[in-house]
Amino acid sequence: MKDETGLWFKYANENLISAEILLQSHLYNPSLQNSQQAIEKFLKACFIENGIKLQKSHSILILTERLKEHNFHFSISEDYIDLIDSIYLASKYPFGSVLPDFEPNEEICQRCINIAKNIKDDVQACLKKKGQKV
Repeated sequence: MKDETGLWFKYANENLISAEILLQSHLYNPSLQNSQQAIEKFLKACFIENGIKLQKSHSILILTERLKEHNFHFSISEDYIDLIDSIYLASKYPFGSVLPDFEPNEEICQRCINIAKNIKDDVQACLKKKGQKV
């Protein structure tokens, strides 16, 4: 694994761990922020490791679509992509609810953490196919 890929993984893992700790502390908004950031960073690690020009976007839809162009596929539904993409700006700035029609809660946070874990597993599987240690 490239050194830079390892750093992206390290930071993504820190975001994932943070999301879990924040959920346990009932701090739902920052838990969601960290889940979104973990997913974004895991995906960007895939860009870096495979020499794909890094997509400067926070949109999980844009990142996954760009990676699909390079034959990388992830086990994340369109609904979950929409959920994660609804988090980025709304959870950072206090203009309305983080998620449309309802406030963040334990269930949504756990769902987002699980999505992040699945993306991590998918990226690790892609790297293992290339014979990389993760």
